[in-house]
Amino acid sequence: MQGKGFIKFIAIVLAIVCAYALSFTLVASKVEKDAKNYAKGDLAKEKAYLDSMSTEKVYPVVGFTYQEVKAKEINLGLDLKGGMNVTMEISLAELVKSLAGNPTDANFNKAVQNAQIQLNAGGKDYIKIFVNEFEKLSPGVKLADFFSNQDNASQLKPNASNGDVESFLEKEATSAIDRSFTVLRSRIDGFGVVSPNMQKQEGSNRILIEMPGVQDKERIAKLLQGSAELQFWQVYQVQEVAPLLENINKTLAATLKADAPATKDTTAAPAAGGKLAGLEKAAAKDSTVKGGKLAGLGKKDSTAVRAELLKSNPLYAVLNLPIYQGQNGQQQLMPGAVVGMSLQKDTAKVNAYLRMPEVAAAIPSTMKFMWSVKPREGSKVFELYAIKVVSADGKPDLGGEAISDSRADFDQKGKPEVTMYMTSEGSAKWKKITAEAAADPNNKKSIAIVLDNQVYSAPTVQNEIAGGVSSITGNFTQADTKDLSNILKAGKLPAPARIAGSYIVGPTLGAQAIHDGLISFVIAFIVILIFMALYYHRAGWVANFALLINLFFVIGILVSLGAVLTLPGIAGIVLTIGLSVDANILIFERVREELAHGKSVAAAIKEGFKHAMPSIIDSNVTLFILGAILYVFGSGPVQGFATTLCIGILSSLFAAVAISRVIFQSFLDRKIEINFDNSLTRNAFKNLAFNFVGRRKIYYIISTIIIVAGIGMYFKNGGLNLGVDFKGGRTYLVHFDKAVNTEDLKSKLTPAFGNETPEVKTAGEDSQVKITTTFHIEDQDIKTDKVVEDALNKGLAGSKFEIVSSQKVTPIIASDIVNGAFYAVLISCLFMFIYIVVRFKKWQYGLGAVIALFHDVLMVLSFYTILDGIMPFSLEIGQDFIAAILTVMGYTMTETVVVFDRIREKLKEAGKEDLHGEERNNLINFALNSTLSRTILTSLTVFFVLLVIFIFGGDSIRGFIFALLIGRIIGTYSSLCISTPIVIDLGSSAEKK
Repeated sequence: MQGKGFIKFIAIVLAIVCAYALSFTLVASKVEKDAKNYAKGDLAKEKAYLDSMSTEKVYPVVGFTYQEVKAKEINLGLDLKGGMNVTMEISLAELVKSLAGNPTDANFNKAVQNAQIQLNAGGKDYIKIFVNEFEKLSPGVKLADFFSNQDNASQLKPNASNGDVESFLEKEATSAIDRSFTVLRSRIDGFGVVSPNMQKQEGSNRILIEMPGVQDKERIAKLLQGSAELQFWQVYQVQEVAPLLENINKTLAATLKADAPATKDTTAAPAAGGKLAGLEKAAAKDSTVKGGKLAGLGKKDSTAVRAELLKSNPLYAVLNLPIYQGQNGQQQLMPGAVVGMSLQKDTAKVNAYLRMPEVAAAIPSTMKFMWSVKPREGSKVFELYAIKVVSADGKPDLGGEAISDSRADFDQKGKPEVTMYMTSEGSAKWKKITAEAAADPNNKKSIAIVLDNQVYSAPTVQNEIAGGVSSITGNFTQADTKDLSNILKAGKLPAPARIAGSYIVGPTLGAQAIHDGLISFVIAFIVILIFMALYYHRAGWVANFALLINLFFVIGILVSLGAVLTLPGIAGIVLTIGLSVDANILIFERVREELAHGKSVAAAIKEGFKHAMPSIIDSNVTLFILGAILYVFGSGPVQGFATTLCIGILSSLFAAVAISRVIFQSFLDRKIEINFDNSLTRNAFKNLAFNFVGRRKIYYIISTIIIVAGIGMYFKNGGLNLGVDFKGGRTYLVHFDKAVNTEDLKSKLTPAFGNETPEVKTAGEDSQVKITTTFHIEDQDIKTDKVVEDALNKGLAGSKFEIVSSQKVTPIIASDIVNGAFYAVLISCLFMFIYIVVRFKKWQYGLGAVIALFHDVLMVLSFYTILDGIMPFSLEIGQDFIAAILTVMGYTMTETVVVFDRIREKLKEAGKEDLHGEERNNLINFALNSTLSRTILTSLTVFFVLLVIFIFGGDSIRGFIFALLIGRIIGTYSSLCISTPIVIDLGSSAEKK
């Protein structure tokens, strides 16, 4: 076998990469297990232990810290971990009005309003829509009359064309989204979310945020939707603040000593060997006070030392002064604006100390403390600043409205810097402030740039700045200057960010999802292994080994790419397991055919792989196309499913074809006997001669009856049972302590929801319901979510219940999902048609396959409408249903392609391009019967896998898997009875013409 060494090399490299990627999860798990053993159920002690280990190197040899290891472990999605998924929408309408100075022109405001309506209806480019609407309403009027104002003068001239204005607005819209992303990211980081995931949705004005473990909806809504407040403050130098801190420390020591219970340390120290907050020791060693050295004591007596420190110097136990060792060997305060440093876990305690009445009384009214927005690089150490309040009303020296523009730039030496431009009014104030800060040449002061009460930068002022153009330099990277530039522009214009959609999963539901997902995964895997071993004997064990390798590769690659593993993702992995045996079944069935022709085992294996490869490649390419389309048009769980599917397809090709081929060759070289069957399976599917073509009209009638019945039920039910994804609204999954009546709940909730009748359906069991309402869905007020949930609680009063998950989808998001689903199906069909026509050089094959695809979609929809209300679970049509539909289309296409490949092979053997009449009928019947074993075995394998997931996978994906189950049956039926036989009728029509 050629290339055996190369295949082994690739397999070894992949194995090393995957093992390395998965090792981070093992190391993180060990540290967390140690934390649990130490804490013995005390969550505060467990958290303190993990915090203390964050900068400690826990990965042997490689030397990664726990914080770094944690960032590289398997990333679980919200449906497995619990948490909150939020889609933020940046209001471009507000941005446009603000850039124009909020004009009162009726046509201008009408254009803004019309553009928003069109965007809500599924439009894509708000700026382009706005310009078109304005030109319709005000023909001949120049947009520059509105936008070429004093603030925009540097970028837009009074004689600018409407095209120039459109380009300017597009640029500002992109900049506003970038600024919002930076602000939102800093707020999420400040909230303390572990491993948040933020993505700008390309081509839209939306930002997707996933926050594992977060459940406080109201707090998150305020956090994300609050307007950014940019401020510039003068700051005190550390030499000015140090005496006050010393006084505070003494006050605390006396107060806490007098109040003994208050001395109890709720953040108990970790076990021996842990790294704690002995910051003063590390700081004394290094004049640069590197964050990596601030993790402290690490001695066996650290607990006792910390307890003593807390008693005698409570402030300095959690706050370290910036000190260094001078030339005389004495410790000295490091000059600058930083007045203290604390580990992240200690910042809350510092804040609590500063709020104590005894301490607050000692802090002058002209001073307030703020933390840095980010920790020092490579650590969890945050810096504390003392802000100087000079105005009587307590307002900052300068606000964000003073900034006209800001750019990430480079200085004359090529180092990254930020160039900041002030408005005319801001320039005058800025000149005065900078003059004061730079007045003393021996003691130049700093000015803090603050957003949302967090210090982003505190550059030292070198000289008075006149003219309103300033450069901010420092030890910046390009990413730093881009972020700071966005922050400076964040306060320039109001572009409100609103929650357009949200999805919340309770920790109980997440834990249940993990349990159900793992159970279904293990059982499905065992089913596959047993089936392959029983049916194909020793060759089946080769396939099983390849399957294990494939599974290892898929999970390893997912982790190494940082992909988020969701419940649909687990379903994708399980489906990949089922689909990966398809290649082996194709090969094994061809080998058995060759063996039946009397060839030796070695020759049969060679020919089997050779003849099966075209079908394997074609079927996998079609599935990969489907996966790619799912990824492009889907979002959230659908993208997770698509990612897993695409990776699984590539990995399966390598494991099932290349690795199994190497194993077989190794067996042959060592003269080990290879069996591809046993006494029970040897003659299975032999001498089959079903007349699929002759009975095709019967199959057409059966399909027509089912589709007509589905259409009838569609009108009877008043349309499809669309989920909240497709129609907008709020959905709550509510679990009760006992069985409930849905009609009673509906009657109670209707008055609570302002006499708007909600949809109430049982979800999996009699004690669990899904409640859907459009109550206040278009209200964009921050408090609306709380109002709706209060109404829900009021309507359910008197019952014992728990809201285990909730979802919100605004009409604009819903319209985008509908459009995305429509285009996904349409484009997938187009790609399938093109691929089949190019691959088989016959338009009849391409059209026949596409007709079969539409047939499958209509059949699945028909079964959904017919069975809706009959099945004991929801048959809702949402995003996951579209993923199921496209996957069903992939099944049909792969099986159809296998049959087409067999037809092409027989035509090639006959030396002809096509056959006609009865010859063609016989050929297609032969192709269908000769591939029937592969079709049935693959279908049964995948069906059993899906059945296992359906039974054990949990309620959250039951509707999704049910669609796949129906689709698996329909896909098999369609590939045998519709897609290939229909080629006969298409060919006959072409011949008549």
